[in-house]
Amino acid sequence: MKAIWQDTTIAESDDTVVVEGNHYFPLSAVQREALQDSDTTSICPWKGTAHYYHVLANSELNRDAAWYYPEPKEAATQIKDRIAFWRGVSVSD
Repeated sequence: MKAIWQDTTIAESDDTVVVEGNHYFPLSAVQREALQDSDTTSICPWKGTAHYYHVLANSELNRDAAWYYPEPKEAATQIKDRIAFWRGVSVSD
């Protein structure tokens, strides 16, 4: 699977975990220089508190376009240390 935004591959891996239709990429598969910290969080009743990153590619910033669960609840432990994408980031194989 690949996560692409602005014609730039942000993440690529054969080892994604799919939860609710979203592919969660391992941290090691993500181009860290394409991520900027965000203060945004949201709460999922069964996964826990999500934290966000802005995605940067070709000098364009996509705010809160990636999220992760640093301490997922027990039902979602399979997505610990993984990142998912949305807001125009294309995820496909």
